[in-house]
Amino acid sequence: MCGKGLSFRLWSMLSTGNPHTDAELAFRRAMRARRRAALLGTLRRNPAPTLDVVDDRDVLRKRTRVPRGVREIPLDCITATLEPARAPQFDREFRPARAARGRWQRVWMAEHLGRPLPPISVVRFGDDYAVRDGHHRVSVARARGAATIDAVEVP
Repeated sequence: MCGKGLSFRLWSMLSTGNPHTDAELAFRRAMRARRRAALLGTLRRNPAPTLDVVDDRDVLRKRTRVPRGVREIPLDCITATLEPARAPQFDREFRPARAARGRWQRVWMAEHLGRPLPPISVVRFGDDYAVRDGHHRVSVARARGAATIDAVEVP
């Protein structure tokens, strides 16, 4: 099976009733969890838990063919990105950095208000997935305690 499971769940926090305030509080908690994980990594002399970047050529070699279409995939199976520019914005557990604040909060509010979000785009390689599009949606879903997310596998 994929990964070890979700390491941070922010959905359990109390709601203030104001979506903007709730989004800000959720983002701060997720960002603190990222800083805490980085500090623990430093203290344990382990490298910082950065998001892995997968090269498209590696994916083509390791990819398994699965029928395309929207389906639910486990969030803990999403372990990497195909976008090198997104890697600094999230750690290995998709906890956000400060640079992701605006978009992260908008996605959190949309999900909180029940607005439909498009499925993320992923590429499967081996037993895991790499995100092509939807990094913020993955991060928010993990922060809210979701176990799965709607995804489309792209070639």
